[in-house]
Amino acid sequence: MARFGEEALRFISTPERRPLNLRGIHVRVVEGGEIVTGAAIEVISRPTTVTVREARRDDASAWQEMRVALWPEESADELRVEAQRFLESGGRPDEGVLIAEDDAGRRVGFAELSIRSYAEGCTTGRVAYLEGWFVVADSRRSGVGRALVEAAEAWGRAHGCTEFGSDALADNVVSAEAHKALGFEEVVTVRCFRKNL
Repeated sequence: MARFGEEALRFISTPERRPLNLRGIHVRVVEGGEIVTGAAIEVISRPTTVTVREARRDDASAWQEMRVALWPEESADELRVEAQRFLESGGRPDEGVLIAEDDAGRRVGFAELSIRSYAEGCTTGRVAYLEGWFVVADSRRSGVGRALVEAAEAWGRAHGCTEFGSDALADNVVSAEAHKALGFEEVVTVRCFRKNL
């Protein structure tokens, strides 16, 4: 029996299962039948320790691959050039890139940050903004995304910001739910238009 999303959260959060600390553990049922307290399970993997730090030059290849995965509709070459330019220059003072690395040294996610003078729903003129947020597929739902956002919040506070903004495409329900789970509140849905001149 597979359990995903809210159903999984309800399953692991019952009073009898909460002490088992099942969140983020991948399991395989080794005996058929109903899953109940005391059912035999085999732990396949546990969440790894994640370190979030500022991007370094040796992150180039992994970061570039993750950028292409996050924005597949964009030119892969241009995404690589942007990343390389940032790493070589250190970026502008109002930009930041955070890399999540697991305890095996594998880069498993990133957050691209900026300071904006305006963000929808924000009232201050200096808003830390989550421009890009990505976790590799096999590390999702294990706390990597949360660790990246918490580090991004600290980055924003260190840059004098008191608000943190982000966005997601209107049809990206997974991203919207992830944002809400981390304390973001949805403030507006925008439709953008363009035309050639």
